[in-house]
Amino acid sequence: MQYKWVVLSNTTLGTLMASLDTNIVLIALPTIARELKGTSFFDLLWVLLGYQLVNGSLLVNFGRLSDMYGRVRLYTFGFALFTAASALCSLAQTGEQLIAFRLLQGVGSAFLFSNSGAIITDAFPEAERGKALGINQVSLVIGSVLGLVLGGVLTTVAGWQSIFYVNIPIGIFARAWSHYRLKEVTVIRKGQKIDILGNITFAGGLATLLAAITLEPVSALSPTEFVLLLGLGVSFLVAFVLTERRVKEPMLDLSLFRLRLFNAGMVASFLNSLARGAVTLVLTFYLQGPSMGLDALTAGIFLIPLSLCLAFVGPVSGYLSDKHGPRLFATSGLVVMMIGFLILATLGRTTTFWQLAIPLALVGAGIGLFQSPNRASVMNSVPARSRGIASGTSVTVLVAGMSFSIGLAFFVLTSSVPISELQKIFVGGTALDNAPWIDSFITSIHNVYYLSTVFLLLAIIPSALRGHPRDRGGQNPGELVPE
Repeated sequence: MQYKWVVLSNTTLGTLMASLDTNIVLIALPTIARELKGTSFFDLLWVLLGYQLVNGSLLVNFGRLSDMYGRVRLYTFGFALFTAASALCSLAQTGEQLIAFRLLQGVGSAFLFSNSGAIITDAFPEAERGKALGINQVSLVIGSVLGLVLGGVLTTVAGWQSIFYVNIPIGIFARAWSHYRLKEVTVIRKGQKIDILGNITFAGGLATLLAAITLEPVSALSPTEFVLLLGLGVSFLVAFVLTERRVKEPMLDLSLFRLRLFNAGMVASFLNSLARGAVTLVLTFYLQGPSMGLDALTAGIFLIPLSLCLAFVGPVSGYLSDKHGPRLFATSGLVVMMIGFLILATLGRTTTFWQLAIPLALVGAGIGLFQSPNRASVMNSVPARSRGIASGTSVTVLVAGMSFSIGLAFFVLTSSVPISELQKIFVGGTALDNAPWIDSFITSIHNVYYLSTVFLLLAIIPSALRGHPRDRGGQNPGELVPE
């Protein structure tokens, strides 16, 4: 097997495994609530969101470290840490222990996510990167959706611990595979220093900001705690920018944002993930809520069309963008997603599988059209020495947008539905099908998807104006960044 295909298969497996655990726990939460004594709604929320918060907060940091110490080395370590943390999660006896081990699992997944894109970009020529990154990116989104189905099956058949058991043999195999078959392609410049202050201020700022925005709408924070966390997060990030402008070897080279393709891709990616980040969460509430009343497994099956269309369109879009440029495909994907969201905004009290399949197929196809070309555009815009930080930054933007999306969705839902009722659905409780707030619940779901449409409209602007790679007159955009 050619080395580039070894790289793609291994990194795709790593991305799939790490992304599965973003949502695989969601379906198992009712079972965890019953079997782990004393587990509160707040504990369950941290089991679900803590993984994502830690993951998103560390991606840029680990991307920079990989540029300094080796991408394959840190990527392989990520497999080992993720696998060990999964084993610990399966042994948890209390909600607090499960939270701690999930946070550790999030650290391992950050090593995997932050390095996979850079390792692929190193291994593939520019003319094939869109296709390769498209396949890898498809596994990220499919994993988050497939996690809902797999979580329901495993929890029903073998108990909630099995959702973590499944990672252990896969992780051991993938870790050995990456250790023996992957190799460092880029020459690592020796003598680089770690930007300690930059690492601390960025991770601290993003973590506190994400925590404030995702936890406040579900009444997990008091108004005072929300304002304090929000202020602390903003202060940290302001300190980070000031630090990066002065330090000799910054954690994040801010000059990357002078690159048109890089900057446009990042803005479009953030707005896109802000639009779609909560789509499966909101549909999970809808499908398991009082009007539909489906069990967890059936609800997961209803979401399969999104994954199938994404799996087909993503690689094809990446392949075509390698030949014709990313702008047309990425922008078309945003338009297709908008149509899907507008149809979702017409959902009634009940729906059938096939009625829901149409808008979900459009959303999945739109994600596939957009994500692969957009990520390839970002990775191709930077020099080889900065691919680790570019990979980490691109996934950070994706995760941050999705986390903000969840916070906004909760805010919209709780403005119309009592938080106590949402908590019942969240942990698998029953709600009356004649509850007086059902119509308001359906309306709030419509409002979430209308809001998503607005974000997609905004994302079209940077996507369409990003320019074509050939427009640079043969100059490598990475050359714009000073050595």
